[in-house]
Amino acid sequence: MQSKHAKLTWANLLFPLALVLFEFAVYICNDMVQPAMLAVTREFLVDASWAPTSMTAFLIGGALLPWLTGPLSDRIGRRPVLLFGVAYFTIACLATYLVSSIEAFIALRLLQGVGLCFINAVGYASLQESFEESAAVRVTALMANVALIAPLVGPLAGAALLELAPWRSGFLFIAGLSFLALIGLYLRMPETVAPSHEKLPLSSMGRDYLKVFGHSRFVLAALCIPLLALPLMGWIALSPVLLVRDLHMSTVEYGLMQLPVFGGLIAGNLALAVIADRWPLGRSALVGMWPIVGGLAVMVGGVLFSSVPQYWMVAGMSLMAFGEGLAFGVLYRFALMSCDLAGRGTISASMSMISMAGYAVGIELFRQVYQTSGLVGFAVLSLCFSLAYVLLGRKMVGIAMAERAAPAERQGELAGQSA
Repeated sequence: MQSKHAKLTWANLLFPLALVLFEFAVYICNDMVQPAMLAVTREFLVDASWAPTSMTAFLIGGALLPWLTGPLSDRIGRRPVLLFGVAYFTIACLATYLVSSIEAFIALRLLQGVGLCFINAVGYASLQESFEESAAVRVTALMANVALIAPLVGPLAGAALLELAPWRSGFLFIAGLSFLALIGLYLRMPETVAPSHEKLPLSSMGRDYLKVFGHSRFVLAALCIPLLALPLMGWIALSPVLLVRDLHMSTVEYGLMQLPVFGGLIAGNLALAVIADRWPLGRSALVGMWPIVGGLAVMVGGVLFSSVPQYWMVAGMSLMAFGEGLAFGVLYRFALMSCDLAGRGTISASMSMISMAGYAVGIELFRQVYQTSGLVGFAVLSLCFSLAYVLLGRKMVGIAMAERAAPAERQGELAGQSA
């Protein structure tokens, strides 16, 4: 147990860096694999429509166990639960060498996705407990930039790997990164809760979750996160098919087209890290709504009216990604702190379950709409998700900002009375 950090120094950033290395390994397990999915489907002699199913299975795995990992870390401590999760993920990646059918591969992708359960429900809960609010938002934004290297370099690395080695060798590389993260977390991760060593009855866990999911404000705040992120998640899942198969780009060209998209996301996160101490917390999320909706409107227009829709799609997604970077860290903090009816691990786990389930349902919806309506369906559905986010997000961000402004106003009134 230790006091919360109000400032960011190299000493107190060592734990976040080890955590983000694990996060990078888990994310690249998704992003690096997607370019290889056409090779996977060819090896297993199945249709290319299985390609997005790999990502769907991975995200479903991410929704399976947060209900247990979060409350368990409340009871026995964050550190042992996270260390176990990193070791498990490392082994699951190595197990790729054992699969010999598309069904076994998809099942293993689901098991690998369970690694996501330990990032938000345990790792980020510990991170938020280690820093004061403003510092927590800044370190979350900075970590997001490191984690975003995964979708930025993942498609390029996956495409390059296919030219040099079998697709399974990518999982060996991912397992190596995860093992390095395990060493770093073992050496530098603090314990942020006092272990109680009490029994963990399912009835007690159930009551906690009923309280949390019955808190309407928390549920609505948590829903903002998948609504915000789904257009980009759909892009990650379907862009190999959209760009390579439909628009006849090479795998290297496909990888290069990801650079401005994830560069925009990194730029948004860097901007958030800079302004977190200067703007009222939440203003960046409101400002970010403009490039989100505007960018996706540009994408719809390009798909409908341009003869080179790929460039308009990339430009629109890049604008959207910049707005997402301005908002994500703030929305995560607002949702996590919107409820005090259970331990922070349980609340973080609830957020993770809502997000992962939302991502899985949303990506499957993207797949169905794409199969029936092609590029136009993908673009229009992305815009619909962003509009739903704006309608809900404006309300939830406004409530959180008003709560944080009220104590400052009361302090001003007290100071005036004492004067």
